[in-house]
Amino acid sequence: MNSHTPSRSKSPKRPLHRIRWWFSFTMYTFIALVVLFGVFLLYLRTQALPVAYIPQTSQILDVNGKLIDQYYSGQNRKMVKLNEISPYLIQATLAIEDHRFFDHVGFDVKGVARAVAANLQSREKTQGASTITQQLARNLFLTHEKTWSRKMKEAVYSIQLEMQYSKEEILEMYLNQVYYGHAAYGIEAAAQMYFHKSAQELSLAESALLAGVPKGPKYYSPYMDEENALQRQATILSKMVQHGYITDEERQSALQDTLTFQPLASSSQPSEAPYFRDYVKRVAIQEIGIPEKRYEEGGMVIYTTLDLQAQHAAEEIVQRYLGEREDLQGALVAIDPRNGHIRAMVGGKNYEENQFNRVLSQNRQPGSSFKPFVYLTALQQPGFSPATTFKSEPTAFPYDEGRQIYRPRNFADKYPNTAVDLRYALAHSDNIYAVHTIMETGPNQVIETARNLGIHSPLQPLPSLALGTSPVSPLEMASAFGVMANQGVRAEPLAIWRIEDANGQVLYEAQPEPVRVVEAAYTYVLTYLMEGIFDSGGTGSRVAHLLKRPVAAKTGTTDSDAWMVGYTPELSTAVWVGYDQGRNISSVESTLAAPIFAEFTEKVLEAIPPKLFPVPKQVVHVYVDAETGLLATPDCPHTRLEAFVRGTEPSEYCLAHVQEATEQEDAPPPVEEETHSSWWEDVKRWWND
Repeated sequence: MNSHTPSRSKSPKRPLHRIRWWFSFTMYTFIALVVLFGVFLLYLRTQALPVAYIPQTSQILDVNGKLIDQYYSGQNRKMVKLNEISPYLIQATLAIEDHRFFDHVGFDVKGVARAVAANLQSREKTQGASTITQQLARNLFLTHEKTWSRKMKEAVYSIQLEMQYSKEEILEMYLNQVYYGHAAYGIEAAAQMYFHKSAQELSLAESALLAGVPKGPKYYSPYMDEENALQRQATILSKMVQHGYITDEERQSALQDTLTFQPLASSSQPSEAPYFRDYVKRVAIQEIGIPEKRYEEGGMVIYTTLDLQAQHAAEEIVQRYLGEREDLQGALVAIDPRNGHIRAMVGGKNYEENQFNRVLSQNRQPGSSFKPFVYLTALQQPGFSPATTFKSEPTAFPYDEGRQIYRPRNFADKYPNTAVDLRYALAHSDNIYAVHTIMETGPNQVIETARNLGIHSPLQPLPSLALGTSPVSPLEMASAFGVMANQGVRAEPLAIWRIEDANGQVLYEAQPEPVRVVEAAYTYVLTYLMEGIFDSGGTGSRVAHLLKRPVAAKTGTTDSDAWMVGYTPELSTAVWVGYDQGRNISSVESTLAAPIFAEFTEKVLEAIPPKLFPVPKQVVHVYVDAETGLLATPDCPHTRLEAFVRGTEPSEYCLAHVQEATEQEDAPPPVEEETHSSWWEDVKRWWND
């Protein structure tokens, strides 16, 4: 019995000992947590907040430094002080967003618990618990992705904000940062946009409505859904009564106020070179690698090659010729062939109606404007020169090892039915000559030439390629013709030559590398021939009176496309006219590309003296007989000065007209018929003597 007595006496002490141990453990743990939390707070106190990302306006400038456009980073913002904001707006924001704002330390524990309980009860997320500080931290430093890591960072940054800024400073930053829809960031921009007044002048009714927009601008903007906006206004006014900011009488009065909203301004501003502006953005993002957000919001300065004076001329001329013609579209792009700088770009006649840039479209057939690439290829082949002749008559061309036949036709089925040379073929756009030429040189060789000149669109190695049946873009055409203007040296089309960040640091600078792709002599000979389209009878003769300087060009016409592509030593321009949906153009509409080209060329270069195309040393000029292409003699009745690559000029003299002259010399002199003068003639003769 005694042996059990001690155990009975000790048993009551064990629970007490256990309680004491747990109490001590809890206290020490609590103290440790407090110490750790204090250390954590001290650590946060010493850590700087991330640099806040504040969007800034980016600018696009032309080659002379004139403003083309500026991006408001998608954000129209004007910073104001807290005392420059209506007290009603501040109270309305606090009432609906965070009525315990002045009581918590960055996050609201009670608010979180209340939101969790409500969400569990409804089994869906019906309430949020983000404080104003948390929203500011998210907007300044984080994204809106819904992850735990983002939530943790948000909480940490919120505590840091509360430690480093006063409540008033946090509230001021928030009201200048929050989004109110339609590119309006901050309450000042919102007040101006919605009510055309400052934030300080907002009434109670206006304040309650604006305070509700940030929750969801797509749903609570009065421009998007006025009924939703007014319902949320009523909710906010009730919350303001609930939290003691206003009386119920003030709420009732505010509900009776009639709100007058300003008309929402159009977001698109195509006042200056809108098609070029879009093209520059595409180049910067897709080719240079500038992130889109940084491009629009990084305060960058984009220096471009556009000349606004040339751009205005292009827009005015295109609009004048096409503006009154419903649905008829056009495109114009001009490049400085010496450096590839894009000087003007018109992608359509009305950007506001249609933003599709036809300058970049690769679905239009160039027609006969493609022929210079065929002839440039041929001129580099042995045995071909401007004096080469083919008979222009209805012809069947077998190809694909004789399995297929191609039968081209001249325009209006008109054929000289005689041998014609290259000058005639270019000036009159003879299709039979062009197909003869591509069959002699080979379609693949023509494609190689086109690629070297800058044509990247798919090209089919068929006889019909000579007549421009493979679609290309106007930008490609202007660039490729620019190689011929620049004596065989190719400069890639350039829209942006420099980009600087908001601090003036260079982010990108173009490093053009011109490359010789054709010998200068061949491009000059072709240029000399292409000047002939403006001669009498040529396809460009109807606009010859508009041109006051040497110009080489080629027209092109299909059932649905009209082109003129040409150049001077300083400017290479492509003009296209047609319909977007492949509708056929009329005979009158097919003539519009030429005057647009001619007027634009003269207008842009009016201050520049006319300049001849430089003659390379490898070129010789000789007089040839217009009929035979051989060296002309004094007996030839029709001669012309022709350019040849040295060594390809004719070496034989024309003898066809020598026989005619000999026959004329051998012929007996004409017999003078005896005439009988009248007495009056005899008197006049006597008087004169």
